[in-house]
Amino acid sequence: MTEMQVGELLLYLGLLLGLTYLLGGLLARLRVPVILGALLVPMAVHYTSVGERLLSPALNPEFSFVADLGVLFLLFFIGLQIDMREMRSQSHDIVWLTVLNTAFPFLLGMAVMLLLGYGWLLAFVIGLTRMPTAEAVIVPILDEFDLIRTRVGNFIVGAGVLDDVIEVFLVAFVSVWIGERAVQGALGGVLENELLGIAFSIALFLLFAWLAWRWLLPWLGGWLPRHPRNLLLLSMVILFGLGGLAEYSGLGIVVGAITAGVVIRPVFDSLGMAGERTLQATRIVTYGFLGPVFFFWVGLSVDLGGMLREPELAILLFLAAFVGKLVGALIMVPMKRLSWLEGWTVGIGLNARLTTEIIVAKLLLDAKLIDVHLFTALVAASSLSTLLVPLIFTWLVRRWGDRLERKTGAWKIPQRAKGEGHAETE
Repeated sequence: MTEMQVGELLLYLGLLLGLTYLLGGLLARLRVPVILGALLVPMAVHYTSVGERLLSPALNPEFSFVADLGVLFLLFFIGLQIDMREMRSQSHDIVWLTVLNTAFPFLLGMAVMLLLGYGWLLAFVIGLTRMPTAEAVIVPILDEFDLIRTRVGNFIVGAGVLDDVIEVFLVAFVSVWIGERAVQGALGGVLENELLGIAFSIALFLLFAWLAWRWLLPWLGGWLPRHPRNLLLLSMVILFGLGGLAEYSGLGIVVGAITAGVVIRPVFDSLGMAGERTLQATRIVTYGFLGPVFFFWVGLSVDLGGMLREPELAILLFLAAFVGKLVGALIMVPMKRLSWLEGWTVGIGLNARLTTEIIVAKLLLDAKLIDVHLFTALVAASSLSTLLVPLIFTWLVRRWGDRLERKTGAWKIPQRAKGEGHAETE
């Protein structure tokens, strides 16, 4: 990347941040989370020369890298707020929720494809793309309304993390299928080896994370004086270490970043005020810069034009996922696992999606296993989710927020100063 391209990228990021800041002032007056401005601004910029330039090969790799750092920090901050004792007490319910909110979208997505005349194998793969959740899109809104450490927050984060494991197997399955079609090999043996490799990577990653949580981090936490800058340095070591290890082993940075936050949280607890101040520093960096850049990337990926070109199939695919996940969450109500308000809120929150289905769609298109018509519909359905779900979710938590604040655990996050509203900038 040349010096001129670096300057160009910085100017464009400055422009997007400035527009987000100005729009954020209007959103704050409407009691809408400011972070949504970072999603709405690039959706408009997408169709300008700035959007085209940011998505061009000259700038997109570096822009995507900074966006990946935004994902890392957003999910690391999530991990810092997860109460593992409470998650364990609800683990049975979270597993049930994950099963239901993935099974129904899968079945409905597969039914849509079969009714439209597509083959069973392609219908199976497209059904799988209806299952994952992009929890990174919803969690900043949860945090704006101080709902991460509630039952709703636990269910969305817990089911989202389990969904990430499903995403790994989804991408692996599609990759193996494409490879098998290319070389006309035996799918069974290749798939078996691939899945065994993934299982081994998961086991190795979990072992390393457990060792870090149990022995390594408690010892390293006392290695340097108790100061926020030292704890922040240690946090970055574990974040980039586990994030890189998870990505390298095929698990993805989502799993690595959340795990990093979970395993280092006891160190924050043990260091008292230094831990609280480090948490606040992490929050500022996350929501003041890196988080918005991630939302810029998401907004620029939204293809509103695709929805206009391929409305019928896109809407059907969107509804298959949306209705399926909502039904999966609402079934938990008669099972006495969620209240009606929690069921609706969790069901809508788990509908956030973007990255995985677009990755899978691109793999299938490049391998000529789907046509441009279906590819456009998949991207448009994902774009529709990205546009509508954060807005609907924000409306729900604004309306029901006080009734959803059923707290978990006793660990306190330093609160905003008196007089600050949830809709203000982090």
